[in-house]
Amino acid sequence: MPWFYLILASIFEIGWPLGFKLSQTTQYKWIFIIVAIISMGFSGYFLWMAQKSIPIGTAYAIWTGLGAVGTLFIGIIFFKDPVSLMRLASAFLIIAGVVGLKIAH
Repeated sequence: MPWFYLILASIFEIGWPLGFKLSQTTQYKWIFIIVAIISMGFSGYFLWMAQKSIPIGTAYAIWTGLGAVGTLFIGIIFFKDPVSLMRLASAFLIIAGVVGLKIAH
């Protein structure tokens, strides 16, 4: 169950920068700021739950890594952020690090 909490925390970690971006690009500024704040809360709560069993360094690295890569891909897919081989290779390295931390746990 702690790994499930960590995945949920990572998904909500993607939610807050997405909420902030949508607050800047739509007419619903305050709604998306509230979504971002709620996402922060859930992200922190699920990280806290995961850290009951997963070491803090492992949990934090996976949480930030998945959040960063998820946000990168949302930016590329939905907001036309730049795509380059270097950006994709770097994202792959983050995912490889996340997998390595899980295997080493």
